[in-house]
Amino acid sequence: MTHVAKPLDCLPTIRDRVALVTGGLGGIGRACVEALLAHGAKVAFTYVAGAEDAAQALIAQSPDRLSAHVLDLRFAESIQTCIHEVGAHWDRIDILVNNAAVGSATVAAFADQAGAQDSVMLAINADGALKLCQAFLGAMRGRIGSLPLKIINFSSVGGGIAVFPGFRLSDGMSKAAVAFMTRQLAAELTGAMIDVFAICPGATNTPMFQASTLDGMNAAEQAAFTAHLPKQRLIAPEEIANIVVFLASGYSTPLHGAVLDASMGLGVRPGLMTELGGH
Repeated sequence: MTHVAKPLDCLPTIRDRVALVTGGLGGIGRACVEALLAHGAKVAFTYVAGAEDAAQALIAQSPDRLSAHVLDLRFAESIQTCIHEVGAHWDRIDILVNNAAVGSATVAAFADQAGAQDSVMLAINADGALKLCQAFLGAMRGRIGSLPLKIINFSSVGGGIAVFPGFRLSDGMSKAAVAFMTRQLAAELTGAMIDVFAICPGATNTPMFQASTLDGMNAAEQAAFTAHLPKQRLIAPEEIANIVVFLASGYSTPLHGAVLDASMGLGVRPGLMTELGGH
């Protein structure tokens, strides 16, 4: 078969598809919701209990194409309920954007002691991501149409790609687990109409990154930190969301199984932030 090159347009293979974006109220998740919506998708997004007002405010932007669902990745019952509710609302789920996670600072909201925080980190970022993939696959097997289903997992440059001195062990371990899960699922699904990917963002301008890295610095320290990043800037959430749009489209199938380094170069030069003088 001869394929003729044509201008890249992701919209036709995303329009009217149903995407589930976990952690859709802020940061990368919110950017993904908006980007997929702009490309014609119907988007279900999740939020944590207590954020109902913010969820309803987002739905109000496009009530016929958005739905909101409570999700607590620590609990298998919550995951199953979420998948069931989304499927009941939209009749199917075509694209899973497995984005929700906790970081080294935000995990403190769940537990006071370091050991308990580590357990929560692994429960949400690794076990929760696993159970969500399993629930999605269980619900959608046998309901695949002419376009492949998409699983887009989120790992991190720390753990998924590279090692950073001082990086919290449980954080890196949880992200490494997601990268492994992506490759393993991809290996098992090579014969199926299901594409599996992982994205490993670097230093992205999100509330989670602000809390874990920047909030403890003064203005001068933040400026010095940013100056040592690739391109001397943080990655914008919208830049990561654009990658999600491509992976959600019909063009991404050749990348099945890819764990994508989306760190703007930090993954290939992890010492950049600590190299004196940037040399």
